[in-house]
Amino acid sequence: MDGARKESENGSLLIDASSHFPLVDPFSQPLHFIESWNFHLLSALMFLVTSLSLFENFIVIFITVKFKQLRQPLNYVIVNLSVADFLVSLVGGTISFLTNLKGYFYMGHWACVLEGFAVTFFGIVALWSLALLAFERYVVICRPLGNWHFKGKHAALGIAFVWVFSLIWTIPPTMGWSSYTPSKIGTTCEPNWYSGKYNDHTFIITLFTTCFIMPLLVILGSYGKLMRKLRKVSDAQGRLGSVQKPERQVARMVVIMILAFLICWTPYAAFSILVTSHPSIELDPRLAAIPAFFSKTATVYNPIIYVFMNNQVLVVKNTNSYESMKKQCNAKHRKGASSNKPKRLKPCDLKRKYS
Repeated sequence: MDGARKESENGSLLIDASSHFPLVDPFSQPLHFIESWNFHLLSALMFLVTSLSLFENFIVIFITVKFKQLRQPLNYVIVNLSVADFLVSLVGGTISFLTNLKGYFYMGHWACVLEGFAVTFFGIVALWSLALLAFERYVVICRPLGNWHFKGKHAALGIAFVWVFSLIWTIPPTMGWSSYTPSKIGTTCEPNWYSGKYNDHTFIITLFTTCFIMPLLVILGSYGKLMRKLRKVSDAQGRLGSVQKPERQVARMVVIMILAFLICWTPYAAFSILVTSHPSIELDPRLAAIPAFFSKTATVYNPIIYVFMNNQVLVVKNTNSYESMKKQCNAKHRKGASSNKPKRLKPCDLKRKYS
């Protein structure tokens, strides 16, 4: 490996976090020059982010399954996004929380590969889901295919493509084309950005091209054409009509969702490009850990945006509240009517009354 990392006799990676400190095996002990409170702070952060993400994404999945009104093809990809965020928090967030409690990757190399694979895989699924979501909105609103109707089978095919394509580009590090290795701080695992080998460089470049640049271009192209279409309609009518208003609200929701995702992931992407192009760069492990942990907060923002900006959810909530109140009122009315209605005496009652 390069000057920043070496390999021990047992095969575990040794981190040379700084030229002033000796090499440390992240699978056997924490970085002794970092105080324990730093790891406890990261652990608390991961506990908060993971808990919120699991709760929020579970709610999104639950209400979509419960209410038939929300089970529409255009919402399938949003649910798919919540599933990816839920899984990345369940696997990657939980492992990261536990390893930071200890201050090192005590679970061993297998857990390191598992976390690196899970975070990368589900993160790519989430990004490609946003790209698919943007493309679907463009097709439905701009209608480049004429009267073609978007159906459930089309959404299912798109989701299948996202998962298969993401899997294709996250499996190679487990089979020899690059690898998943501990980060500089030693409590998380990621693709081997720091290696100067040709084998690792080719994979990182390919990964960025297929799983970051390509979906980003799809997102920008789809929403660029979508906004031009809506602007033309607005200019022609003076304002958007009732037919375009829901579509505009959906587009705004997804655009904000994309911006939140990019805001979370841009520091990590920039950091990864930096260390890939300069693998021997000297960085404090705590500073190098910030972009990776900050990117994990993306799993919290998507369900918040979905719940508070999706009018379908609000309509379903209000409708169900109205139906519940209506049933209660009808029940009270029937109860009151039955109590005011003269009681019909049975023959046995008449006999008992007049005996």
